[in-house]
Amino acid sequence: MPVLPANAFDFLSHSPEQTRRLGMRLGAFLQAGDVVCLQGDLGAGKTTFVQGLAAGWGSLDAVSSPTFILVNLYRRADGGQLFHFDTYRVESTLEAEELDLDAMFSAGPLVIEWPERMAGVLPAEQLWIKLEHVDSDRRKLTFLPSGKRYENLLGDFRQSSFGTD
Repeated sequence: MPVLPANAFDFLSHSPEQTRRLGMRLGAFLQAGDVVCLQGDLGAGKTTFVQGLAAGWGSLDAVSSPTFILVNLYRRADGGQLFHFDTYRVESTLEAEELDLDAMFSAGPLVIEWPERMAGVLPAEQLWIKLEHVDSDRRKLTFLPSGKRYENLLGDFRQSSFGTD
């Protein structure tokens, strides 16, 4: 098993509720322009994690999978916007480029499911989270920051969630 980079870590969630709570902790740190990439097979817990993420960010809206509509927009009381983008049905990088991602990047945090389908248009800096199915309830989440902003965000998140840097 490969060793994770020093600024990365993994976590074993024992239930959907724990996955949601972990997302809530991370969501509290998100700012406009942040990009969170969620990689994992169908049923790995991506949407469950986003439910918590949006709640922690302060969303007034219920979270659902945007698989058939590509992008869901969640709002909070101060007018902030969070974009939840599902690229499962995006066929190419060219198609992804047509979706005006720059506008989403500047307007609010952007959470992307299936980011590997559009790797060519992602910013160089982002937080990548890989979710893996362990069994019916448990999921392994691996957090990999790219760039100083995401190293700091992950450090704050770890301190808040686990009391460690």
